Amino acid sequence: MNRRAPIALVPALALVLALTACQSAPASVPESTGEGHGAIAGATELAEPALHLTSVTPGGEVRHLDLLDETTDALGEITPPTSLETDGRFLYAGRDGGVGIVDSGVWTWNHVDHFHYYEAPAVILGDLTGDGEPTVVASDLGAGIRFDGGEAVLLDLDALKKGRIEERFRLDVPAGSGMVVPLPTGALVTDADGLRHVDATGADVETVPCNDPAGSIATNVGVVVGCADAAILAVTDADGTSFERIPYPEGADDRALSFAAREGRPTVAGLTGGDAFWLLDSRERAWTRVDAGEPLARVAAVDDADQHVVALTTKGEVLVIDGESGKAIARTKPLVAASLADPTLAAGVTLQIDANRTYLNGPAENVMFEIDHADSGRIARTFEADAPAFVAETGR
Repeated sequence: MNRRAPIALVPALALVLALTACQSAPASVPESTGEGHGAIAGATELAEPALHLTSVTPGGEVRHLDLLDETTDALGEITPPTSLETDGRFLYAGRDGGVGIVDSGVWTWNHVDHFHYYEAPAVILGDLTGDGEPTVVASDLGAGIRFDGGEAVLLDLDALKKGRIEERFRLDVPAGSGMVVPLPTGALVTDADGLRHVDATGADVETVPCNDPAGSIATNVGVVVGCADAAILAVTDADGTSFERIPYPEGADDRALSFAAREGRPTVAGLTGGDAFWLLDSRERAWTRVDAGEPLARVAAVDDADQHVVALTTKGEVLVIDGESGKAIARTKPLVAASLADPTLAAGVTLQIDANRTYLNGPAENVMFEIDHADSGRIARTFEADAPAFVAETGR
């Protein structure tokens, strides 16, 4: 792989970090900022998270629904996307030749024993361009983009927080699909040998064996990357990053192709593309296979006290599954059957999971659903929306 010099792309909305002492916030304290606590000048610290659903229409219109007062703001337009990823604050809208980046302006900062919640003006930051279709991996560690034309990019998260799109590195890699998975110390870049661990400048550190890598997620234990016969868990501490292999149980005849879960939890759910899914407990380094008995389109681990897992069937029904027994304890009527039946819309239908609610978008149905997964899958609210082709829960 060849390294290219980092490029500063879009100087937008320059925001300066304010460095003051951490403090508990009343209901709304303007300019309450703390070093290392996620605050920026001009933001407001809140007593609770400013949760939103940020959606993108097929035409690229970006809308911002406040889940507290149910008001919607139009943020502007981006190039129509074919995919969307989020870290809970930034949205990365991919399409052939680029990624549109949106700052939702709402975020939560985890300070170990408590949280800080912030709100600032939302803004469309601009575009990251590249050769081919992008695959984005985004978490609170940053965003990695692999363009299938042969480019691997790691974005500078600190620069994004200040309103600038800047690259930590851009590497020439073989053409084809793959991932750039952010780590605290750099990234993992997929290649023919598995996973290439590089530092924040793109320099090679080591190669980590992984056959047919697919799917990645950050947990509160480490960063998970799926392989054909195992998961690789990257754990970073003061001594650096180490890699552990978590093999599937003997006799496993399928694998997880993607992962989803409530943010910052150790247990994640892996979709297989069939009737079953895998639960990976990254703390215990253990897999559990769960057969739902019917084809699934999406699955996400809530990882709460009741070990709930939320799944979307290919018929558009939402299931709440007991992660211990594997039994469905709740089932909705078909909610997004028309969206799943349309290949141009199905890719954008997602389950967004937080501690209390699941959010599901129906682009064909022109609606977004709020589901209480702890209360027998009760549909708590529905929000009318104009073709929400892609949706991200932001502010968490």
